Formats: sequence, structure tokens, C-alpha cells
Amino acid sequence: MDQISDQLSVQVFGGPTALIDYGGLRFLTDPTFDEPGDYPRPNGRPGLTKTAPSSANPADLGRVDAVLLSHDEHPDNLDHSGRKLLEDVPLTLTTPSGAGRLGGTAKGLENWETVELDRPGGGVVTVTAAPAIHGPAADKVSGDVVGFVLTGDGLPTVYVSGDNASLDVVRQVADRFGPVDTAVLFAGAPRLKPVFDGALLVLDSALAAEATRILGARTVVPVHIDSWNHFTEGREELEAAFASAGLDDRLRPSRA
Repeated sequence: MDQISDQLSVQVFGGPTALIDYGGLRFLTDPTFDEPGDYPRPNGRPGLTKTAPSSANPADLGRVDAVLLSHDEHPDNLDHSGRKLLEDVPLTLTTPSGAGRLGGTAKGLENWETVELDRPGGGVVTVTAAPAIHGPAADKVSGDVVGFVLTGDGLPTVYVSGDNASLDVVRQVADRFGPVDTAVLFAGAPRLKPVFDGALLVLDSALAAEATRILGARTVVPVHIDSWNHFTEGREELEAAFASAGLDDRLRPSRA
């Protein structure tokens, strides 16, 4: 567990999955705990391959108060074990369309919609849905995606980007909430040649560094940079990009 402040710690398990302890509540991002393997897709669409296991199992997590699910339609953001985990979580926040598909305790949030969650010691954490674009344009090929901003009295501001490839979206978040204390940025430069002619589906390393600058983020926890074969950049490229931008002091360890 990477202790960032008295009220915030983050543990990254691989892929997009991280456990965020925030103001006494525990949030899990995009749960993916399957073993490595292939995920074929119908109708000739490109499949995905997981190349490395998570550093933990769902049984190791302890209490999870809410899942912050950027989207449910791709196995590198919600796999089989992740879906099973959702059955035991009291709340899953995601897109409205995703909540309709998932049912159960899933709640869909429109862009900038908020939910207040009671903190154990009193007060609330406010979760705000942030826009996200999964690819070079708002296109139904990749489906709906959502990011999140966590705020609360006396608490740091935390931005969880989800699978977003747009710096314009990052600017919108910065305009409303910047500077943010900590950004959990999905990166890894994922590409699939048949999709958008191989264009970026999520931020690459250089764009993640620029997003950090736009947000004024004091700390960055990178996720979504390993464990899948369509991620074309990893920790090494990320560190190089942040060093080139003079932001290498913002990066925290990326995996437990």
C-alpha cells in the first residue's frame, strides 16, 4: 500500500485495478483478477490477451465500499472474476448503460453527476462522474466510459481517469477541480490495429505527463500500464516521458 497522505493510500494490483483508501472508505477501480489468458470476441472483432496475473486475489482485499468502474464492456477493465466480485460489493458506480447491463448494486452516473457516501467517522465523500473518451473521438465503437473525482471536507482531491484518451476531457476536469492532489491515470498507450486504424484508445506516456501538467497534479499513480498485450507502453516509457517533462518527482510506485 502506497501511503500518499494521512487520508489517502493507493495499492495497485496490475492492469487498471487499484484499491484506494480515502477518508475511511475503500474504493476499487476496474476489477481484473483473472489469470492470464485469451478473451476472444464475436463477429470478427479483435480479442484481448492478458499476459500477467494480478498481484492479489479478491479474497485478499478485505472490505470494499464501492467499485469505481470506468466501463463494463471490455475484459481488460472488468473480467470474469471482477464480475463475480461485484456481487458482494455494496455499490458499483459506472456509466448509465453499464449499470443497466450489470444490474444488482450498480448505479449509473451521468457526466458531472454526484453521489455522497457516508464516512465511518462522520462526514461524506463526494464522488463526481467525470467524462471520458475511449479512443480518438466520442464513438460508440468503444462504448461509454466514465472517470471519477473524489472530494470531501479536509480531504485531498483525487481524479481517477478511467479509459480516457482525450486531453480536452482532462482540461474539463482541471477547470472544475484543479489543481488536484492525486491523479490515478490510466495510460499504457493501448492500440488495436482494426480499431480506429490503431489510434490510441487510452493515454500514452507523453499524454499522461501532459495530463499531469494540466491537472496540476502533485502526485500521479499510474495504472493500466501492464498485464495486457495491447498495451504498447509500460513503466519504462512512462518514467522516461515524465522525466522529459520534468515531472518525474510526481510519479508513485505503480504496483504492489
